[in-house]
Amino acid sequence: MDIKNLNEVPAFTTKDGSEIRELLAHRNSVIRQQSLAEARVPAGGSTEEHYHPLTEEIYYLTQGRARIRIEQEEKELEVGDAVAIPAGSKHKIWNIGEQTLRFLCCCAPGYEHEDTVITEESS
Repeated sequence: MDIKNLNEVPAFTTKDGSEIRELLAHRNSVIRQQSLAEARVPAGGSTEEHYHPLTEEIYYLTQGRARIRIEQEEKELEVGDAVAIPAGSKHKIWNIGEQTLRFLCCCAPGYEHEDTVITEESS
């Protein structure tokens, strides 16, 4: 049985600038076709706009408030919201709350830096 605890997996920074803790992925488990991670964005922070040519994602908010842009559409998100991000869709998320934004990020296939294309300059 393959079980990981969020408090026991190391954090790293993704190519888009968010801090993630990869719970289950090919790097640390028997999982091969997807990945599950918790992402964190500090108050006032955001990711860089990007897309994944191969990977589709689901974000599920567990703490805080966010604004997300997928292509030209923007929406506000709150705890309990899940959002689908199709492969190839440019997206960016902003923390619009006063605490650290935390969300689960499910990727299929699993997250890889090489499948992340940044579409804006760093701020």
